[in-house]
This record gives sequence, structure tokens and C-alpha cells, in this order.
Amino acid sequence: MAKKLSKIIIDDSHSFYDFKDKDNYEYKIKNGLSREIVEEISKRKNEPQWLLDIRLKALETYYKLDLPVWGPDLSELDMDNISTYVKPKTDIKSSWQDVPQDIKDTFNKLGIPKAEHEYLAGVGAQYDSEVVYHSIKEDMKKLGVIYTDIDSAIREYPELVKEYFTKCVPLTEHKFIALHYAVFSGGSFVYVPKGVNLTMPLQSYYRLNSPESGQFEHTLIIVDEDASLHFIEGCSAPKYSKVGLHAGCVELFVKDNAKLKYSTIENWSKNMLNLNTKKAILEKGANVEWISGSFGSKISMLYPMSILKGDNSSTEYTGISFAGKGQNLDTGFKVLHIGKNTTSNVVSKSISKSGGIATYRSIVNVAPTAKNAKCSVTCDGLMLDSISRSDTIPVNKIACDNITFSHEAKVGKISEEAIYYLMTRGLTEQDAKAMIVRGFANPISKALPLEYAVEMNRLIDIELEEVKHDKN
Repeated sequence: MAKKLSKIIIDDSHSFYDFKDKDNYEYKIKNGLSREIVEEISKRKNEPQWLLDIRLKALETYYKLDLPVWGPDLSELDMDNISTYVKPKTDIKSSWQDVPQDIKDTFNKLGIPKAEHEYLAGVGAQYDSEVVYHSIKEDMKKLGVIYTDIDSAIREYPELVKEYFTKCVPLTEHKFIALHYAVFSGGSFVYVPKGVNLTMPLQSYYRLNSPESGQFEHTLIIVDEDASLHFIEGCSAPKYSKVGLHAGCVELFVKDNAKLKYSTIENWSKNMLNLNTKKAILEKGANVEWISGSFGSKISMLYPMSILKGDNSSTEYTGISFAGKGQNLDTGFKVLHIGKNTTSNVVSKSISKSGGIATYRSIVNVAPTAKNAKCSVTCDGLMLDSISRSDTIPVNKIACDNITFSHEAKVGKISEEAIYYLMTRGLTEQDAKAMIVRGFANPISKALPLEYAVEMNRLIDIELEEVKHDKN
């Protein structure tokens, strides 16, 4: 009876994210990757020639580059079984009421409209390969803020997009960014003018519904001098039996004395390969804060990067990953110190259970020009059983003498003594473990907006219930 009840709890918890709609698309491109497919995507979007040229160059680059061999095994990915473009049965809408009911029901379940009304300055919602809804409050528009989908930005602000597109993340960066540029579709574009400080966040949410397909959204954000922005990104997908792929790209440009906070909770289903790329270029006195939570996917390879180009620029990274049965989450952070008096502070937490593998992988690169740079890295791994694995793999390249650098790593099993102590105070073993895990994750939870902290705690609860179910 206990085992049956536990399974009900699991199924009910996962249904919050794992529900799926009928695969009811307007158009789904044939599986595979070819010049014909790339040209068809561009044609359907009525793109300018310069963008098609980028796509075709990226396709050539994809075939020239090898799969990475230093991380998780990606050999099960077969592009011949992946559809790279799925158009839902709607165009982009600016009114929520105009979104088709089945798609609207999906985002209603995920809480997107409610969040928009309560605390967001603007919201975008992507379903499969296209943005289906994008909206920004009128007072934001009056300040000159641009927040729209990437396709609209290419049409309406072509010179601005062309100036920045691929300039932060070049298409030669690695094999999967080349794939991204060849078939990218959807995503968001943000421009915050000089001196504009947004007190309410913007949010984009990405939902992949169609099986045997990929999502390749592109996010391009420019925060001009003395401006500030908090951008929130959410991702999820229902679980299917065959592999799906996410290979998005985020390019961030943060100008002199500007500030950007970029918060992400990723909960891809456990048949997904999440091969995402995120990078920021910071000018003089700029600051970027990354908040990252990785809970889903079969395999993740995700390493946001800050390039501290300008003097006195700074960055913080606060991240957590939770790897369960059958998951290999390889995540971390990269930072390049170039300017003088630059600062980076990294705090990473990973949890593994039921045989899951959690890896923290980082690169800290301090250039000869980065005098008086300060860098602090702290990474902690917590294993909830004896069959799980947690690794830290830091690479530190220091080419300047006049810096301050510290690195601390701790990996270990959950404390049996702590569990026993809490049980003597009246807690069950499961509740004691939950308390320890939530305390371990607390620094990340505190850094998130309230609604996303609640979501992260819900995801932790789901993972802990699975531990309980596995034992029963």
C-alpha cells in the first residue's frame, strides 16, 4: 500500500510538467539535417540573405567539427531522427486571448499568465519552434525598451540585430552552436536604453511538446550604459521514449556601468539532451549575475560564460544541479578576466541520487592585462546514496601575478549523523534528508525571485519523492 501511495505522489508531482498535448502542428519539417532543410526553414521565415548565409556557413561548420569527447557520451544523438523545426497552428499573438486554447491551456498550467499579471514587465512564450505570445507593458515601451521575439526583431530592427548577432557566441565555438545557427528558430530580443532601470523582470518560457524534435531558440539581449534588467528564463518538456534535443543560444551584451541578472530554471524531461550555450560580454563597470537551476534532461552540458572585458567589471554565478537516476548533468561556469580590477564570484551546488552523475566543470582564465583581478570559486557536491557520483573538474589559467584567487571544493555523502540527530528530534528519515537538502540548496533558492524559488523547491520535492519511491 505504501509503495502504491508513493507512486501516486510521484505521478501527480511529475504531471505538473510531464503532461503533453496532442502533436497538433501546422508544419513539421522532415527529420534530419541538410542544406535543403536549412534553406526551407529560412524560406518559411522569409529571412534576409545575410541570415541565410550565416545558416549555411554554420551548417558547413557543423559537419567539420567533432563531437566533444571530454564530457558525457553523446553518441546516442542521431540527427536523422530529429525534426529541427515544428510550427504550431498559430502565429505570434500580442493578446493572450488570441492564443489557441490548447496552447493556452499548456501555459496556464505552467502559471505563465498569472505571473505576467502579478510581477512581470513583459513575457514571451515559445511552443516548439515558434514564439506564440509576446507582450510588454505600455510604460516599458514609453521608456524605449524593446522586448520582442527574435524574428520580429530581425524584420523591425535589422541593423541592430545584425550588429550583435553571432558577435558574442561565434558559430565556430563548438559543434552544437554551429547546429544552432544552422536551424535556430524562436527566442527573444531585448534592448534596454541608456539609463533605464527596469524594476520588474522580463520573462521568456520555452515549452517543447512535439516528440523526436529539437528546440533551438536564440536570445539576444543588449543592456545599454547605466541601465539594468532582470531577465528570467524557464524551460520544460513532457517525457517521451525517444531522445529530444535542446541546443539554444544566449548572447548578452552589457555596456558601461550596466547591470543584468539572468535567472534560469531548466526542467527538461529526462529523455532530453540539453546542449545549451550562454555567454556575456561586459564593458567597463558592468555587472552580470547568473542564477541557474538544472533539474531535468538525460544529459546536460551547460557552462554559462562571462567575459570581463572592461575595467572594474564583475560577475557572479550561483548554480545548482540535481541529477537523479539515468541523468548525467555536466554543468559549471567559465570566466575570462581581461580588464583591470575585475571580479568574479562562483558558488556551485550539485546533488546526485539513485545513481545520477553530477559534474561541476569550470574554466577561470586570467589574462596578462587583468591586474588586480579577484576570483573566488566554491563548489560543493552532495551525494544522497553510495551509488551516485559527484565530480569537480576545475581548470584555472592564471597569466597575471597581481591577482587574488581562491578555489574551494567539497564533495561527500549526506551525513548519517545529521540524519540520525534530526530523527531523534521527531523527524522521519525522509523529512530529515529533505531538510538537509533544502539547507544545502538555500543559497540558490534565496537568489531566485519568490515564484521561482517555490518552483525550485517543488522540483527538489519531486526528486526526493522519487528517492522514497525507489526505496519502497
